[in-house]
Amino acid sequence: MAAKEEWSISDFEIGKFIGEGKFGKVYLAREKQSGYVVALKVIFKAKLEKYRSHAHLRREIEIQHGLNHPNVLRLFAWFHDETRVFLVLEYAARGELYKLLKSLHHFSEKRAATYVSSLAGALAYCHEKHVIHRDIKPENLLLDIEGRLKIADFGWAVQSNAKRHTMCGTIDYLAPEMVEKKEHDHAVDNWTLGILCYEFLYGVPPFEAEDEYGTFRSE
Repeated sequence: MAAKEEWSISDFEIGKFIGEGKFGKVYLAREKQSGYVVALKVIFKAKLEKYRSHAHLRREIEIQHGLNHPNVLRLFAWFHDETRVFLVLEYAARGELYKLLKSLHHFSEKRAATYVSSLAGALAYCHEKHVIHRDIKPENLLLDIEGRLKIADFGWAVQSNAKRHTMCGTIDYLAPEMVEKKEHDHAVDNWTLGILCYEFLYGVPPFEAEDEYGTFRSE
């Protein structure tokens, strides 16, 4: 998609609804001038205000916009109007890896190895940029039209050389240092890579339990 200093909603033809999150909705869209197909994420400012998440979104935009790797979902641009913030994202036509895993129950060793290799390369790139994702899970891994894996949703990501203290992410994938509320660094993403390697082959995460307490005890 061509670079442009200022974007507006009039630059796009809006297509079908393709997803929904905590703060808004995602639509298939086409940039009128180039015909380039994108995913347009529409975030409502009222919800950002309600959950006091302005700084959170600003950090997410700054981090993802600065990343350019074949296995990281591109954030091409962003703009806003009086009531909404729009993120112009790379369109991953095959959707969440989570849905594919659930439909197949588990992956073959060859397919699992391909995804793990792609994810490892993308995480190494992020870590070189001092970016820690902190919420790697199948729901946040997308597939493009060619089946190539893409890391998405940088809502919990941070860009820093310093150790972090915030406990965040999804229970089944939390590294021990997060569970114990200790300071952590990019190694928490590497822990999750191992969790996913197991889940891809067996269909469930290794420390899954009926409740959070059981999961914590397993780890």
